[in-house]
Amino acid sequence: DGEEDPDRGRKARGSEGVLGGAAKKPTMSSDRSLATLLRTLQTASQREEISRLLASATTLLTLLTNPLNVTLLTSQLVIAPAIWRRPENLQSAIRVFAIFNTASIHLLQRSNAPRTLEQPQLEHGLSIEDWTVAVIKGADERSPRSRHVLVLCGLLLGFEGQQRQGLSSALRKKLESAVVTAINLSLQDAHQANSAIDQSVIIALCQVIDLLEPVERMRLNYDLLLPVLIWAPFFSPEGLYKGYFLSAIDFDVVEGVGKKFDWSSKSTSYVQLQKLATSPLITSLGSLSRLAATSIENIRVIKPLTGILQDLFEFSRSLCLQWRHNKLCEIDMTEETAFLTEETLRTPTPLLWRVLRSTMFAIVIVLRSYMGRILSDSGVGRKEAPAVAVQTLQILRNLYFISSRLGSSAFSEYSFIYLCAVDILAQYPIQAEAFLRDIRPSDPDKVPQHPLDRCHGLFFLNAAEHFAIVLEPRTNEELLITAARPYLGIGGDQRLLEIFEAAHSAVLAVFAAPQNSDLVARHIYYYVDVLFQVFPSVISPRQFRIAIKTLVRVTSPPTYISASQPLLSSTILELVRSRSESASADPLLNTLTPEQGTDSVVPLSEQATLVMALVDSLPFVPTDVLDFWLSRVAEALNNVQQLEMLYDCQKRLWNIFNNGEMGAEKAALCHAWWSTNGGKEMVFFDGHTADSGSYMNGVSQESSKL
Repeated sequence: DGEEDPDRGRKARGSEGVLGGAAKKPTMSSDRSLATLLRTLQTASQREEISRLLASATTLLTLLTNPLNVTLLTSQLVIAPAIWRRPENLQSAIRVFAIFNTASIHLLQRSNAPRTLEQPQLEHGLSIEDWTVAVIKGADERSPRSRHVLVLCGLLLGFEGQQRQGLSSALRKKLESAVVTAINLSLQDAHQANSAIDQSVIIALCQVIDLLEPVERMRLNYDLLLPVLIWAPFFSPEGLYKGYFLSAIDFDVVEGVGKKFDWSSKSTSYVQLQKLATSPLITSLGSLSRLAATSIENIRVIKPLTGILQDLFEFSRSLCLQWRHNKLCEIDMTEETAFLTEETLRTPTPLLWRVLRSTMFAIVIVLRSYMGRILSDSGVGRKEAPAVAVQTLQILRNLYFISSRLGSSAFSEYSFIYLCAVDILAQYPIQAEAFLRDIRPSDPDKVPQHPLDRCHGLFFLNAAEHFAIVLEPRTNEELLITAARPYLGIGGDQRLLEIFEAAHSAVLAVFAAPQNSDLVARHIYYYVDVLFQVFPSVISPRQFRIAIKTLVRVTSPPTYISASQPLLSSTILELVRSRSESASADPLLNTLTPEQGTDSVVPLSEQATLVMALVDSLPFVPTDVLDFWLSRVAEALNNVQQLEMLYDCQKRLWNIFNNGEMGAEKAALCHAWWSTNGGKEMVFFDGHTADSGSYMNGVSQESSKL
């Protein structure tokens, strides 16, 4: 039926039925190819043969000139036993989706191609609109609705993807409406039958969601779509399947040469990991998570969101458990080069961590929208809020073995989720205490040997720091101080550096809480002693400065401890000042680059860091001894030997005077000390006989004389 003449078409019809005959040889060849293809689709069984058939179908779809033949081929492609009886149904579905996508692109390119002598334009081909309508008619009631979605999405992506604009406005609107209707009907059918929906539906939807007009996107049944978007990538056998692939890796990790663990790139688990990494659900994980986030924002009934959060928690818990059963879990990140073979480091482990990072990013994207919906929706009551926060933090804890390798503050979405959950839970001290008791280290009196336990200990200390202000002193001592104490004096172990810093930060958070004055009195002497032991060998200059400033603040008025021990803050400052007299003037290696949150633009020495700590503490010094300590700080400042470091210390002192840190009363005292009590002369001239300008500008004495 390739001819346009209806009489000739009627004469040609006969034994070939709908295939029809034609006077044109190309059309007759296409019809014969179609007949052969249709027969083979019923009988083919070999995977290679099916691949050739699908490739032939793509070409044939663009060559057929009879709309009935196009409809027939479409209807057979969505029900053919050769395609759909194999177990890898998802792969087959994606290939069928690709057939209609590719055919649409080829048809559009051919339609837009200029007419040339070498490649004359076909005169009897179907128009794009007629061809599209013919294909849509092939998605009829004989095939499942989920396969209709593949056909319709393939057409929409092929004609309209990448701003191709191949369809008329009216036809595009009809096609978009048909896509949404088919997806909603597929979701309803699966929901009513209490069965899993074909996962290819959500993959196809991910490809065209941005092409749908907002009014059509709002028609999607997000209440039924969201559970599918969570189940398919995280729980289905074609997806991550609760992380069971991690425990399977353990069987192929064996001890090799030099007592190093080897995970061969030819092992069964690695081959399976490669298949997983290239599977449609994993390669589309980012798109699926963004679509899930959109579903959360548009879901009409908020109650199902609780079930979604529970599903993510179950997945993250299973993933963490499977990781613990893997030998790779026993190797600290800082020791991988020492305990893993070169092949393992080069090929298998990078792929493993790429899959795990993609998994974590996908969950974070979903949680980001979840937390945003919780904060903005009045449907979540005060009873549900702490449970939501706890479960969110539990999910982040289970994923911490992944996120800790990147740095938990490496991306803003993670920080937003984490801090939102903390802020919500901090409003409920009882639930916050229960959460901390649930995740506290099993043996808080000693450093865990297993890397995963240390990882969870790090998460505990980082989280507990935020709750010190709302917990009772007894709880702070029992949970935070006890858990941090084993790490405070540890130095030189690269594996424990991050948790060492977290322990100091947690202790300072406890000291800074106003209700913990009695607790500070019991533990501050031990902590100050440890602090001076670990600086500068382990603790960084920035951390030391923060620690000293915090200690002076919590021991100065109006805190309760300052009433019982009024000289404690001055004692701490005197310890710092006396040590600065004998401290090294050589730049410290861990300050080769400016540290975030400091004013230093040059590497600081131990001596300069101690002086900086004194300067930082001045805003918290009691008013009655401020004049005394201003002079003592000026004396210590002039002992700094390096001119660049001296200028840095002078600049920091001047900033404290001018940026409002001192407060109104203390600022007035500082002004009097600087202008009339000799403060300026002490800072600029005491210990140096040259003009102050030469030192303030960092020029040498000899140059200034010239």
